[in-house]
Amino acid sequence: MDNVAIVVEDLEAAVAFFLELGLELEGEAVVEGAVPDRMTGLDGVRSSIAMLRTPDGHGKLELTKFLAPAAVAAAPQDPPPNTLGLHRVMFAVDDIDDTVARLRRHGAELLGGIAEYEGVYRLCDLRGPSGIIVALAERIG
Repeated sequence: MDNVAIVVEDLEAAVAFFLELGLELEGEAVVEGAVPDRMTGLDGVRSSIAMLRTPDGHGKLELTKFLAPAAVAAAPQDPPPNTLGLHRVMFAVDDIDDTVARLRRHGAELLGGIAEYEGVYRLCDLRGPSGIIVALAERIG
């Protein structure tokens, strides 16, 4: 897999959120023209993108803000975790409590609480910028 793309409303806020999570900014660009039009099946695409990579270099996340045509909201707003489609992106962290505290400063909200799974993991789901659900996993055993 090369990357996972997420459409966001506020690119700057989304980039700050994922930088706080430990991803590294690889680059930013504005894309438009025949290639994105052909890929998406939309006419007149113009979007700002930021490409981020995980610290180990194995995963990439593309954050996209559509400038034209405007992004459309999925219904319902902030869908629950059992909604069909892309569910969430999960990241391994060293300290889940510290990570949650840092992401809260970027507007993240816990969907439930931090749960322990069979003495092996501490896990949680957060809602981040543009309603993105991010899961965190801290290995404890």
